[in-house]
Amino acid sequence: MRPFWKFLLCGLVLLLAAMPAQAAPFYVLAISWQPAFCEMSPRKRECRSQTADRADAGQFSLHGLWPQPSSRQYCNVDRAVREASNAGQWQDIPVLELSMRTRETLERLMPGSQSYLDRHEWAKHGTCYPVANPEIYFRDSLRLLQAINESGLAQLMRDNIGRRLSASEIRAQFDKAFGEGAGERVRVACRDDGKRRLITELTIGLKGDIPGGAPVSQLILAAPLTGRGCPDGIVDPVGRQ
Repeated sequence: MRPFWKFLLCGLVLLLAAMPAQAAPFYVLAISWQPAFCEMSPRKRECRSQTADRADAGQFSLHGLWPQPSSRQYCNVDRAVREASNAGQWQDIPVLELSMRTRETLERLMPGSQSYLDRHEWAKHGTCYPVANPEIYFRDSLRLLQAINESGLAQLMRDNIGRRLSASEIRAQFDKAFGEGAGERVRVACRDDGKRRLITELTIGLKGDIPGGAPVSQLILAAPLTGRGCPDGIVDPVGRQ
């Protein structure tokens, strides 16, 4: 007869084997075409100072990295901070503790930080990141953004400034850079500016271990499929059109 502890051990092994594996975390990365944003919000500080030779004139800028589901927000955030964030009083959110290197990169690649967008994004979304630390949250977000800009996407946008670009062309660039099917995880957002329809933002599904440094191609291809969103739009140049 087997010792009793062996029966318990066998039972535990069978129980663990029957349990479903923990699902990998799912995120949405939102990246903005800043010239189009500034058409809609020209009085924003970052829009008043925008120039044709600034980084955000020819590549996507960071909007945010959003843990999913979308209801997962403001994790362990003080009520006063949450209220300030929701009210758009982002200057009242405490200053984030970031290294000089991360702060400088953020100011270049997230121009909205001039209007304290970084504080809002941290309070609303970053506090729900697996590593609840603003330095790691923004460092990881910037890594993802830079990999996507350097994939040929920013060049595609620059080559079409002032012209109409389709969602199919954008998605095809993701397929080329990150693997067949990557484009089906990308959604294009547009807004009307008079008679023009402008590409304003891309949202990209990601699934996996971002803090652990998983490759962007792996993260995109593991994410659920999404609709294409806006079928096409103009790539807006810097300045009011």
